[in-house]
Amino acid sequence: MSVNKVILIGNVGKDPDVRYLDNHVCVANLTLATTDRGYTAQNGTQVPDRTEWHNLVFWRGLAETVEKYVHKGDKLYIEGNIRNRSYDDQNGMKRYITEIYVDQMEMLTRPQSKPDAPQQPQQAVPQPESGDNGMPF
Repeated sequence: MSVNKVILIGNVGKDPDVRYLDNHVCVANLTLATTDRGYTAQNGTQVPDRTEWHNLVFWRGLAETVEKYVHKGDKLYIEGNIRNRSYDDQNGMKRYITEIYVDQMEMLTRPQSKPDAPQQPQQAVPQPESGDNGMPF
């Protein structure tokens, strides 16, 4: 038996790169940063924050959701599996890349309202008349 499962919570490093393949399948790529907070050891040694960058790949409907709603700085929860691949760069050098193929995602950042969207009218809260303390007696 074997398991290849990744769970990450982090911040999107840049807006997603979204492409549609010839067969109209959507694929989105983005980077996600996870940070282990620094600390001061008992002997006074300062250990700085450590940030890891992860390459995420989304396919089909999940990629379309990413295209519409995910932006740089958003916080995401993702589940997926690790895949390694290699390719030859422009100079013919073999390069290796580790990617997370995402199969579950939750957006942890609240969507921002658009500036041109109409504002919801706020209801006025009735204020007690002077001398009225709101008590029924």
